[in-house]
Amino acid sequence: MRFGDRRGEPAERDGQAEPGTGETGDLALEQALNDFRMSVCAWSEAAYSRPRTAGRVVRQRSWRLAAGWALGLALAAGGVSGAVFERHQRQQMARAAEQQRLVQERQRLIREQQAREEEEDLLAKVDRDVSREVPSAMEPLAQLMAEDERK
Repeated sequence: MRFGDRRGEPAERDGQAEPGTGETGDLALEQALNDFRMSVCAWSEAAYSRPRTAGRVVRQRSWRLAAGWALGLALAAGGVSGAVFERHQRQQMARAAEQQRLVQERQRLIREQQAREEEEDLLAKVDRDVSREVPSAMEPLAQLMAEDERK
């Protein structure tokens, strides 16, 4: 059975009669529709049965593939180098902060040492100013002994 051939089908389909057998009064319209249907079926059969040649379309996409890989690698290299640079910067900042902390610690120790020395000097001066070699009650005796030593 061919594509447009309907010989083996029943005369009635979906409650409609075969054209020209009955109740429709416009026989010319039905004949025109039948001819149109047959020409469409013949055209479809011819289109399906004609030989086809598969044409292979070759597109040069190798440069796109290479450009895609190059761009991807450039982005990856940029990301990695950015991360390495940022890590290096953080290490430098940490070293600088550590050196600054050490300098401040040294300055604090020097200030504390100077403050202790000044305090000791002040206490020694006060001690010299306040203290006497001989108590005031014994001072006349000390003067006599100083005169004896001179002689």
